[in-house]
Amino acid sequence: MKIDILSLFPDFIESFFNQSIIKRAIESGYVEMEVTDPRTFSKNKHRHVDDTIYGGGAGMLMQCEPLFDAVASVLPTKTEKDRVIFLSPAGQPFTQDKAKQLHRDYNHLVLICGHYEGVDHRVEKYLADELISIGDYVLTGGELGAMVIADAVSRMIPGVLGDSSSATTDSFYEPILEYPQYTKPYDFRGMKVPEVLISGHHANIAKWRRKESLRRTMQERPDLMKKLILSKEDKKMIKEILDEENEA
Repeated sequence: MKIDILSLFPDFIESFFNQSIIKRAIESGYVEMEVTDPRTFSKNKHRHVDDTIYGGGAGMLMQCEPLFDAVASVLPTKTEKDRVIFLSPAGQPFTQDKAKQLHRDYNHLVLICGHYEGVDHRVEKYLADELISIGDYVLTGGELGAMVIADAVSRMIPGVLGDSSSATTDSFYEPILEYPQYTKPYDFRGMKVPEVLISGHHANIAKWRRKESLRRTMQERPDLMKKLILSKEDKKMIKEILDEENEA
């Protein structure tokens, strides 16, 4: 998997590349990430990539030409395995399912970060394959969104997390929150680790974890329960959880 990020703030993106799991994934060759500054393709001697808005309006708009040229530089020949994504509040919400789909369907992602008052609409209409939003709020630019997507997609790549089961047990890999986890000490100021987790009985531990995932999702994100495909055992656990709450 290769991920190219187009940003006016390459140092900001580079700092993301040089941290933690992403850094190790790049160094190990599991994923290739690069950042390209659209200013490199500016026709202006001052390397400006923005200009006033046709029809009037406050602020400046990013020009389309530097972005078209920047995409062409990282994607000279496009195939069905390449995807150009524009980070925009008008885009579809980014979800775990979307991260899995991008990992499954594409080998190369190009993430375009907007800035200023926005970007010339021709980028959205003629250059990007799709628009993605990471939430219904306003940010200074698309850099944070690009890093969110790059991080989430990279975690899908086998080997990146080391333990092949790590990604599949994360919250939202399926629409359910992760179960509570504990480490030493066993007893901290009277707050003890659940006995089942130190029992060594793997089947009971797995059952406890599933039940607590369901409990946590029901309490914290009940909206996700509508998306979850429940097994007979899940339904039994949910009944137990509801009975326990009624007795409390």
